Amino acid sequence: QGWGDLSLNGNPDLATPAIDSLARDGASFDRFYVCPVCSPTRAEFLTGRHHLRGGVYSTSAGGERLDLDETTIADVFRAAGYATGAFGKWHNGMQHPYHPNGRGFDEFYGFCSGHWGDYFSPLLERNGGLVQGKGFCVDDFTDQALAFIERSVKKNKKPFFAYLPYNTPHSPMQVPDRFWNKFKDKKLKLHHRDPDKEKRLHQLCALAMCENVDWNVGRILRRLDQLGVADDTIVAFFHDNGPNGARWNGDMKGRKGSTDEGGVRSPLLLRWPNGIPAGLQVKEIAAAIDLLPTFADLAGIPARTN
Repeated sequence: QGWGDLSLNGNPDLATPAIDSLARDGASFDRFYVCPVCSPTRAEFLTGRHHLRGGVYSTSAGGERLDLDETTIADVFRAAGYATGAFGKWHNGMQHPYHPNGRGFDEFYGFCSGHWGDYFSPLLERNGGLVQGKGFCVDDFTDQALAFIERSVKKNKKPFFAYLPYNTPHSPMQVPDRFWNKFKDKKLKLHHRDPDKEKRLHQLCALAMCENVDWNVGRILRRLDQLGVADDTIVAFFHDNGPNGARWNGDMKGRKGSTDEGGVRSPLLLRWPNGIPAGLQVKEIAAAIDLLPTFADLAGIPARTN
């Protein structure tokens, strides 16, 4: 998902009201940067360190595995008494001890590789065991995260750290009909800086996928309200690289895989009603490595990492 794939950033060709609300009710970062591809960004978020320090330098052939001597954000929050869960695409090591359950997460539901070939009721993992998914995978990941949050609040009476690394928009370009039907015949108002590079079906499906992501973010925000924990829960939203195809991205040069700004600039939205003033705009440069120490500081827990 690219910087331009939000109505918040001036794109009239899709609507992302739930994600946009995070900026209205919290902080938005104007210059937030990630890596050109996903595994390195995920490693930086997980450790608060540059990806190469953790041995992550690519997305395959072992270059995606996070070194075992790295302390993760889940280790930090679990040590402070939090329930920890990850739901979605991992892509920082497939087998134990590189698996999420070996990196500080009490619960994991999703897939550990970088790509998945079918998004509708695919074979997935739950804590290392194979299970059959239920429906569209992003909806399913959100269902599982919501159940984890509810158990933590109602049953276990513990604070929670929930990590939802969604895998869309990403090939294969599959999305539920109710999202696709809005876009299949849509005439777009904004285009890539080089329109000849656009692939219409890919472009439209990506936008439909982004609206599906927004719908699921809205589900999370509503459940936090229903559980009575919204005011004291920090919610963060960002992307792990630039857009995966040629479409409008604020006229920035570059896309996923490129170190030009279009490949590495991401939105970062942070909402915490009890701690962050609504509508705060942050102009300073920030990056994925800043998130672990920032979250630990906001939560008042020590961030002891390698």
